[in-house]
Amino acid sequence: MNFQNLFVFLCLFFTITKAQTAIPPGSSLSASNPNLTWVSPNNTFYIGFSQVGSSSSYTLSINYNGGVPIWTAGNSTTTVDSEGSFRFLSSGNLRLLNGSGVIVWDSNTAGLGVTTASLDESGNLVLKNGTSSVWMTFDHPSDTIVPNQTLRVDQALISGSYSFRFLSSGNLTLKWNNSIVYWNQGNASLNANFSSPTLGIQPTGILSIFDAASTSRPRDVAYSNDYGDVGARLRFLKLDKDGNFRMYSVDSGSKTPIMAWSALTDQCEVFGYCGNMGICSYNVSSSSPICDCPSENFEPVDVNDSRQGCKRKAEIDSCPGNATMLEIDNAKFLTYEPELRAQIFYMGISACRSNCLSQGSACIASTSLSDGTGQCYSKPPGFISGYRNPALPSTSYVKVCGPAQPSPPPGVLTVENSRSRGLRVWVVCVAVVITLLGLIAVESGLWWWCCRNSPKFDSLSAQYALLEYASEFEKGNVNSILDQRLIDQGVDIEQVTRAIQVSFWCIQEHPSQRPMMGKVVQMLEGISEIEKPPPPKAITESSVSGTSIMSSDVSALSTFAASAAAPSSSSSHQTVGVSPLASGINTERASSSLLYSDPN
Repeated sequence: MNFQNLFVFLCLFFTITKAQTAIPPGSSLSASNPNLTWVSPNNTFYIGFSQVGSSSSYTLSINYNGGVPIWTAGNSTTTVDSEGSFRFLSSGNLRLLNGSGVIVWDSNTAGLGVTTASLDESGNLVLKNGTSSVWMTFDHPSDTIVPNQTLRVDQALISGSYSFRFLSSGNLTLKWNNSIVYWNQGNASLNANFSSPTLGIQPTGILSIFDAASTSRPRDVAYSNDYGDVGARLRFLKLDKDGNFRMYSVDSGSKTPIMAWSALTDQCEVFGYCGNMGICSYNVSSSSPICDCPSENFEPVDVNDSRQGCKRKAEIDSCPGNATMLEIDNAKFLTYEPELRAQIFYMGISACRSNCLSQGSACIASTSLSDGTGQCYSKPPGFISGYRNPALPSTSYVKVCGPAQPSPPPGVLTVENSRSRGLRVWVVCVAVVITLLGLIAVESGLWWWCCRNSPKFDSLSAQYALLEYASEFEKGNVNSILDQRLIDQGVDIEQVTRAIQVSFWCIQEHPSQRPMMGKVVQMLEGISEIEKPPPPKAITESSVSGTSIMSSDVSALSTFAASAAAPSSSSSHQTVGVSPLASGINTERASSSLLYSDPN
C-alpha cells in the first residue's frame, strides 16, 4: 500500500513539475549546478548556465533544446565565475551576479509590478504584471534573432566589437567599433517606403522585412540554402564573434548548427578580423582564413591568438629619417565608409608609395590599385586591417623602420611552391569546364538535328542537357558528368566538383550573377567557398509546348544561393560599384539574391 501511495505521489509530482511553466519570484539558478534549468512548456527551450570552453567562466543563456544559445544575459562576453547566480528577485528584477555579489547584469524591471516570469515555446523569456507583459528578451536581443522575434530600427545585435543594425530604409549594415561600415546591403526590388519596418526570419528560412503599419506580405530579402525544408529544426540569424552575419539551421536536440547563408562570402573582407596591423589571408589547403603580421618588422600582440593583431618591433618615432615603405604584393588595407572619401586619391603606384613616405606621421600605410582606376588609399595612424590574396590586383605599402624585412604570410602561394600544383589544378579545372560546356553544346546540337522537325521542339529543349547534368550533380553523380576517359587518370574529384560548380556560375544569364575572373580563381583554388548557384532562367517555366518539365528535373539548381548576390570580385576596397539586380526579380525559391551593395 505504501508503495502504491509513493508511486501515485511521484507521478503527480512529475506531472505538476512538467506542467509548471511559471517562474515565481525568489527562483534562482547557480553556475555551480548547470544541470538546474528553467524550461519552456514542451522543453523546446531552457534557461541555464553554460561553461565557456574549459575555463572557469560561465554564461547565462536561453538555449534551444540541444544546447545552442539564442540569447545571452548582457552579451556574448558577459560571464561570471563558478559561484555566480541568476536570480528572479521579489522586486521584479532579473539579476546576474558574480560569486562576490557584484551585479554583472540587471533587467531594471523593479517597480513595474512584476509578479511572474515564464519562458515560452518561441524562446522568449517574459516578465508579467498580472496578465500583461512588461519586459521580454525578444525586446532586448543579444546577438541572435529567432522566428517570431523581430529587430526594430532602434535595436542592434552586438558581438564583441561588431554590431548589426536594420535601417529604416530597409538596408542591413554591419559595423566595426560602431564606426566602420564594412557591409551595407539594400534591395532594389523593394522600392517601398516603410512606416514601422522590422526585420525577422521566417521559420522556413527566409529573411524578411515586415511592416506593422501595412497589410501587405513581408518583403523577402534573403533565403537560406535549405529554405522551405520542413522538419523539427530551428532557423536563426546570428552575428558571430568573427563579425559575419549568418543564418543557421539546427535540428532539434542537436548541438551543431549548420550555416545556411552568410552576409559576407569572403571572411577577410570583415574589417578588423585579424586585429590592428594584422593581415588576413587563406592557406592553400584550407578555406579558413589565417592571420599574420605584415613582415618581420612586426610581432604578434598575443602569440596564442593571432586575431589580436600585430605591433611594431620599432616605432616609427624611434627612427626619424630612417623610415621606409615595405611593399606587400597582392594586398590591400581595407577602406570603408566613413573613411573612404577622406583617404582616396588618384595617382600612380610609385607616387602612392612615395606620397605616404613623405607625409611623416600623417600616413603609415597605403594601397595602390592595379585595375586601371589609378586609385590610391592613404592610411593615417589608427586601426589598420589588411587582406592578402593572389587574386587581388593591388599593392600595399606599410611604413617601417629600416631595413624592411619582408615575410610573406604562409597563406600566400609563392611562385616556387605553387607552380606545379597550380598547373595541375588549372589543367584539370579547365579540361573539366571545357568538357562540360562542350558536351552541352554537342548534345544540344544533336537534339536540334534530331528534333528540328518535331512540333514539340522549341528553343527551350536545348536546356534539357544542362538540366540533366545539374540533376546528376545534385544527386552526387559527378562521375556520370565527367568524361569517362578521365576517370582512370587519377582525377581529383574534389577539384572536378569545384570546376562544375564554377561552370554553373559562369553560364548565368544575368551578367551581375557571373563571378569576376579573380573570384573564379579563388573558387577553383578552394580559397573561396562556392555556394549553390541559381537555376537557368528556362527552368522557371512550368511547361513547354505540351511537354511538362518535371520538378525532379529542375530541383538540382533550384536551391537559392546562400549568399548576398552571386560571387563577385573582391578587388575593390569599397562596396561601391556592385550592380543591383533588376527591381522586378522573381522572389520564388529559384530566384537569385535580393541584396545588393549600397554605397550610402
